Amino acid sequence: MSRGAAALTGIAAGAVTVAVATLLAAVLTGAGLAGAVPSPLLAIGAAFIDATPAWLKDWAIAAFGQRDKQVLIAGMVVVITLVCGVIGVLGAPKHQGGSGRRGLAIGTFAALGAAVVTVVALRPGAIALDALPSVLGVAAGAGVLLHRWRNAPSESDADRRAVLRWAGATTVIAALVAVVGSVLTGRDRSEAERSDVVLPEIDDPVTVPADAEVDVEDMPPYITPSTDFYRIDTALVPPALDASQWRLRVHGLVENEIEIDFAELLAQPMVESLTTLACVSNTVGGDLIGNAVWTGWPIRELLARAAPLPEADMVLSASSDGFTASTPLAALTDDRAALLAVGMNGEPLPLEHGYPVRMVVPGLYGYVSATKWLVELKVTTFAADAGYWTSRGWSARGPIKMSSRIDVPAPSARVAAGRVVVAGVAWAQRTGIERVEVRVGADGAWQRAELAAEPSIDSWRQWYWHWEAPVGKHTLTVRATDANGEHQVAAPSAPVPDGSTGLHTIYVYVE
Repeated sequence: MSRGAAALTGIAAGAVTVAVATLLAAVLTGAGLAGAVPSPLLAIGAAFIDATPAWLKDWAIAAFGQRDKQVLIAGMVVVITLVCGVIGVLGAPKHQGGSGRRGLAIGTFAALGAAVVTVVALRPGAIALDALPSVLGVAAGAGVLLHRWRNAPSESDADRRAVLRWAGATTVIAALVAVVGSVLTGRDRSEAERSDVVLPEIDDPVTVPADAEVDVEDMPPYITPSTDFYRIDTALVPPALDASQWRLRVHGLVENEIEIDFAELLAQPMVESLTTLACVSNTVGGDLIGNAVWTGWPIRELLARAAPLPEADMVLSASSDGFTASTPLAALTDDRAALLAVGMNGEPLPLEHGYPVRMVVPGLYGYVSATKWLVELKVTTFAADAGYWTSRGWSARGPIKMSSRIDVPAPSARVAAGRVVVAGVAWAQRTGIERVEVRVGADGAWQRAELAAEPSIDSWRQWYWHWEAPVGKHTLTVRATDANGEHQVAAPSAPVPDGSTGLHTIYVYVE
């Protein structure tokens, strides 16, 4: 047998491992027996994300945008395929094109399997049974290797073709089984359950006036559709939670520990909030920002029941997948619309955006405030605890910085000479936008733009400016001023550690 066929035998064993583990994980999860992240592929990916330093996270987002998780999964598949191929060649008999080092190959396979089992077992919220799918998957893969090596065929062409057919068929079948297992992990059940959720009636619903949106072709809508809303989080795939089993625990530095379920939460007096969310990794002019109408119960009402102790100054929120965020207690107890959100743009939260419950806190970047798949609120102090990204070098409090963006024309666009509409958005949460100005060229005078209505100081504001554009290549720069008369910071800085600064500048070609 050729070396390629020996490698394919190892790849088939790896595919069997992943398939068996994924399918068993789905069965256990569906039966309510498994905990956090029992699927080995997802566990490895989650562990990699957890170990990712801030600079690498920023690079991945800059390079791949919101496709970073798909790229990670594809990379994992490639690496696993290569490693299993090497193991297949290492352990196969010499007459099969291998090295004949069966003990070393099985030992390597077992060591990798033990590492996966350890990763699964150490995930937040994991229970002992979570490791079982990975253990059985590794055992099945090792069995495939030993079976093929013990039943090594001769070197005839017919035998080589038979091995290739067997390995290829095994790999394909295993891949299909893994796909079935992934489908059965609970997403379909959660989607069906979500479709049955009826959001409570709102006494004072948000009304967006027509003049909040400028009439400019190619401008993004004032309200970002849920399907287009950015998604940056640490979950390799969105957790598929059962709302009927969902609980939110409030504990720590409080007089009264509290636990509420989804039905009790829906029974509370809900409000709507028009709030823009932004990711701290958003670069100047970037698209990791969105504006939506959120439905939920004010967090301050829940915390009032818990009665935080005087020394508390932070709330550490936790997601079902182990992510944590450190939110200043003051931001959750003042008059801003900090919500336990259950709805987004008039519908129950999408799974990708935190179903059944997430946090929405105006004025703070998402990494310290917008925890999805929320299950815990620990009232604590900044001195005692740190959130997921704070412990990785990001600032602890994360207030959103004022900024502005040019959406029309697009960067490097070619436009006809004459009147050109320049338009975009600006935001200064908790203060509001007072003025937006546009400059042509590096030394041009700042020209005041027209502002659309501002129904909420916690959402972005659209603007436009008419430019008499002469032929040539030009730069357009925008800057915002808030209601206190402060300009946005012009000096450029990277997102790490507390958000980017600088003025958005684009080139346009006028013909």
